[in-house]
Amino acid sequence: MANSENKADPGAASLQREIQQRQDQVDQQGARASVASKSKEAVQTTDHDYPGTPMPAQHLEKPGLEAEMQQKPEFLAPDYVGSGKLAGIAALITGGDSGIGRAVAVLYAREGADVAIVYLEEDQDAEDTKRYVEAEGQTCLLLRGDVRNPAFCRDAAHQANERFGRLDILVNNAAFQEHAEKLTDLTEDRFDLTMKTNVYGYFHMAKAALPYLKRGASIINTGSVTGLEGSSHLLDYSTTKGAIHAFTKSLASNLLEQGIRVNAVAPGPVWTPLNPADSPPEKIAKFGADTDMKRPAQPQELSPAYVFLAAPCCSSYITGIVLPVTGSVGA
Repeated sequence: MANSENKADPGAASLQREIQQRQDQVDQQGARASVASKSKEAVQTTDHDYPGTPMPAQHLEKPGLEAEMQQKPEFLAPDYVGSGKLAGIAALITGGDSGIGRAVAVLYAREGADVAIVYLEEDQDAEDTKRYVEAEGQTCLLLRGDVRNPAFCRDAAHQANERFGRLDILVNNAAFQEHAEKLTDLTEDRFDLTMKTNVYGYFHMAKAALPYLKRGASIINTGSVTGLEGSSHLLDYSTTKGAIHAFTKSLASNLLEQGIRVNAVAPGPVWTPLNPADSPPEKIAKFGADTDMKRPAQPQELSPAYVFLAAPCCSSYITGIVLPVTGSVGA
């Protein structure tokens, strides 16, 4: 006779089937409800309603003026209250005339820092940013030039140090981006321009600023979600952003003994002149819709991260990280 302990409970299988049938019914009802109620509305996580798709279907001429954007980026962060986290120090921001760079310049000034801004040729945007920085009670120095040129980078760092008597923060943010559907559409000249602007420019500026940086100083690089995930239509751009992430971690190790921290922020889609100056209007209308929040970020949703990483009172024990701010769950 078989041992009764080895006999399966005759009710176990039927109980499993009963549970399965109940769950199948729930799943079917849930699937119908999900199809009926699936929302395409932008997700809001504050009392402020940020714009979602469709975004204005506009195409800007490069390098792209924020002043010409039909829907202006939100960068003033009116709910952000400064508390002197950067009081008495000086920052140099490349690509600081518009977009993320402008938003960072405003918050740095609100936290008490003087700001030097490097920009390519967007004089109107740069002058506007200078007014916003000065409205926060701080000094703003405008430096017009190309970060691909190491001599210009050295001069920019020197001028910032001369003007403010110190240099404490470098934000590498200037970038070139242009989509390409196929690898064969990428010429060597085009790939070289992206690499020289996005990677060499960061290298040149870091090297130029280093003689003026002392213990407690910080370098913050702007990476990208494309450097984390890749992008089929931004082959060269995403390549440079992946390189920037590696450069950030390597430079953090290199400068750690000098007491200089190096970190990066990896934004998802952000409403700045960079993208309307890249993609065609029909794609810009859907910009940011594929994030979990179903909308692009506004620059003022990124700039506090740059304050956090710059301020020793907030992040003195943080170096070599790439902080994703992507509008989606996970990195």
